[in-house]
Amino acid sequence: QVQLVESGGGLVQAGGSLNLSCVASGRVFSRSFMAWFRQAQGKEREFVAAVSNGGGTYYVDSVKGRFTISRDNAKNTVYLQMDSLKPEDTAVYYCNVDLSLPALRTAKLHWWGQGTQVTVSN
Repeated sequence: QVQLVESGGGLVQAGGSLNLSCVASGRVFSRSFMAWFRQAQGKEREFVAAVSNGGGTYYVDSVKGRFTISRDNAKNTVYLQMDSLKPEDTAVYYCNVDLSLPALRTAKLHWWGQGTQVTVSN
């Protein structure tokens, strides 16, 4: 099993910034990709960004240039710096880990944390 604890969400005005953190524990391998996802009300959970253990990054088009994903391998922690936030970024944000980037992109994984709410007002 994998345990995931997300934090850092909140209420911010459009154009503002937030920095999310997630600590992963349990069956977390050093070669795992770490990723962020989000689920807006009434919508399916979607992939947002991922980072490899070597620092390679992958983003969904809607956040490119505004979000930055990073990780601290020693702490099994992944971060998401979110700048230039828009109301459409409002969602519960989750993190997860997997050895397979394609698997992460499906957003259909077994274990999930509680998530952290991000609300962007006009």
